[in-house]
Amino acid sequence: MTRLKLLTSFCLAGSALVPFTAHAAPPGYDKIDTLVVIYAENRSFDNLYGGFPGANGLANVSADQARQLDRDGKPLSELPPAWGGLTGKGVTPVVTEAQSAHLANASFAIDDASGFNEKTSVVTRDLWHRFYQEQMQIDGGKNDKFAAWADSGGLVMGHYDGSGLPMWAVAKKYVLADNFFQGAFGGSFLNHIMLACACAPVYPHADTSPVKGQIAVVEADGKTLKVADNSPASALGGVPKFVNDGAITPDFYAVNTMQPPYQPSANKPVEGGDKALADPAQPTTLPPQHDITIGDLLSLKGVDWAWYAGAWQATLDGKNATPVPNFQFHHQPFNYFAAYAPGTAARTEHLRDGGLDGTEFIKAIDDGKLPSVSFYKPQGNLNEHGGYTDVTSGDQHLADLVSHLEKSPQWSHMLVVVTYDENGGFWDHVAPPRADRWGPGNRVPAFIISPYAKMGTVDHTQYDTTSILRFITARYDLPVLSGIVARDKALAGNGEPPMGDLSAALDLSR
Repeated sequence: MTRLKLLTSFCLAGSALVPFTAHAAPPGYDKIDTLVVIYAENRSFDNLYGGFPGANGLANVSADQARQLDRDGKPLSELPPAWGGLTGKGVTPVVTEAQSAHLANASFAIDDASGFNEKTSVVTRDLWHRFYQEQMQIDGGKNDKFAAWADSGGLVMGHYDGSGLPMWAVAKKYVLADNFFQGAFGGSFLNHIMLACACAPVYPHADTSPVKGQIAVVEADGKTLKVADNSPASALGGVPKFVNDGAITPDFYAVNTMQPPYQPSANKPVEGGDKALADPAQPTTLPPQHDITIGDLLSLKGVDWAWYAGAWQATLDGKNATPVPNFQFHHQPFNYFAAYAPGTAARTEHLRDGGLDGTEFIKAIDDGKLPSVSFYKPQGNLNEHGGYTDVTSGDQHLADLVSHLEKSPQWSHMLVVVTYDENGGFWDHVAPPRADRWGPGNRVPAFIISPYAKMGTVDHTQYDTTSILRFITARYDLPVLSGIVARDKALAGNGEPPMGDLSAALDLSR
């Protein structure tokens, strides 16, 4: 029996299979015929929307709440410099490490004309946004060790006046969710997998494989990296050092960036081998994954869906380049799963080229030919990720997409969710809810856009990345992914409220 046939009768819950009983979608959900998910990169809520009217933003933050502690748990006398500079090498204007020093221990505006005056159109450096470091930064919900456990010093406390961004106007028109959290701790790789399956990927037998050198050395709490003996005692003395800050947990889950086993991948094929595969002997190649994904469940019910990747075909054709389009291989979650391996019908049907600058995705929008569920990932230079692109370019791209969607023949029964995969290492003042081992992590911006949206409001409902999957599951009467079952159980066990499914931002009665 195939796994999809098995799922016609059963759904995964925890580690066991339990009977699944179909039930009708909640009233009104069937008014949504087209769901579009757009996944941008690496911004905390406070970093861009901390000044948004009516939102839980920086105006609600006291000096004590923003104050950062050193590695010994005592308050820092000042923020550390941005180690290596604020904007990094080769970017003009450059704010040097020395110029970034001696900031007050508080949050600050990166674009303040009397300060760094670095607008959202300027590429700033990248920041650590890794699985264990983020948990160390969150510090049990106090969010007071971002500067302590960063490689970018005080830059983690920076934010922008986002009021001039095109998506700010979109937020004012529709719904801005100010209590939406990234699905997993850490970076883009794990948070994209979370969007696909609400699960963490595995690397079987990692201790006897090419990846054995990347098994992290972790303290007994399972959340904290073991600090190296030669690590600076204070954040003012430099970037922390760890015994082994690896991509693999001690029990062989992959939590930091690994490369897809299939092309396109940053790891080339074996010389003389199958050109559709990545070299499995490379320590950063993740073996094919076999968890059930939201795509599998949609296919089970006969619901058309697709993952549109900007610059996908150009990259397959060997035309990827930096800085444009700068295709990011680890941002393509379904390319890690055996069900979508090269040569499968599922790959041909569901993994689609978004086109350079999103042109193919936009064409499907304009022609009214989007599948019932569509995911879109912008190419690298348009995704807002620190270190290799700016905020303004990506934000304009998002706003342009919204404009096309509003004019689409499918618009009258459409729901669009625009959010960010993770915080990119930037501080946010809101404690994530306590749930399971994987997350959720820090708060990120999310926009809920639809003719059915509660127009011009801020939605304070607790959401995370899995909330998108929850809406899809409810709308199409799908089995519930095991990761969602586990998260619900963990939230309840920690006395936390359940995650919403986005419907609180909608009026489905009209």
